[in-house]
Amino acid sequence: MGGFKQDFGNDGAKYIVSGDSISKGVIYDEVRKKYVILEDNYVSLLQNKLKGAVRNTARFGNTLLKGITNLKKDVLKDKPNIVLIEYGGNDCDFNWNEIAIDPDAEHHPKTDFNIFEKMLTETVNELKSQQIIPILMSLPPLNADSYFKWVSQNNPEAERNILKFLGSVTKIYWWQERYNSTILKVSELTKTKYIDVRGAFLEHPDYTQFLCSDGIHPNREGHRIICDKVVEFVKSNYKHLLLDSGSSNHMAYE
Repeated sequence: MGGFKQDFGNDGAKYIVSGDSISKGVIYDEVRKKYVILEDNYVSLLQNKLKGAVRNTARFGNTLLKGITNLKKDVLKDKPNIVLIEYGGNDCDFNWNEIAIDPDAEHHPKTDFNIFEKMLTETVNELKSQQIIPILMSLPPLNADSYFKWVSQNNPEAERNILKFLGSVTKIYWWQERYNSTILKVSELTKTKYIDVRGAFLEHPDYTQFLCSDGIHPNREGHRIICDKVVEFVKSNYKHLLLDSGSSNHMAYE
């Protein structure tokens, strides 16, 4: 893998999860009508399945630029063996309030499409140069209808203006799909493994049942799907890093 092999030893590996609110475990609580952290998020679930120490550095609202700036410091400090990289959801997002006010103005996503590809490539190569294994994650699919309602806040004028900017609601899905395709492209060009989170959701005819009402954050069941997919990936590629059921030498560190 990337021209180097690592012997992680019996204690497993040191992992860093670098990502946005999905990896942080943020879900929308329908009862309390606010975002909360799901205790059984996919990273927490993984801590009970992997040998070694998992550090979750994901942050709500993280774009690739924000996250990678912090990752460089974390890598120096923690010297991880494996870094799981989960970005794109915020990067492809727009300032919908500005669009709702003036749909005819020029609007840009939080991270330019080409910059996203360039930075992701550089990050992967930089980690490999330090003998760290980067693993990419594809994006869970979004529910375009729910997300459109969410960003327009059920305001008829905002809905009209955002729709004017988009052309059609399905454009939201297409736009996010472009960023997801870039993750796969970077994986291929840099010969870096990726975990097909998107595929795991799309195996289900109605994948939207695994998303919160905002149409973009996986719910509790969605996090289980992500966890299962990561475990399946580790089983195929790094089986020795999985805990035997019944043993408990895992640890988490913040």
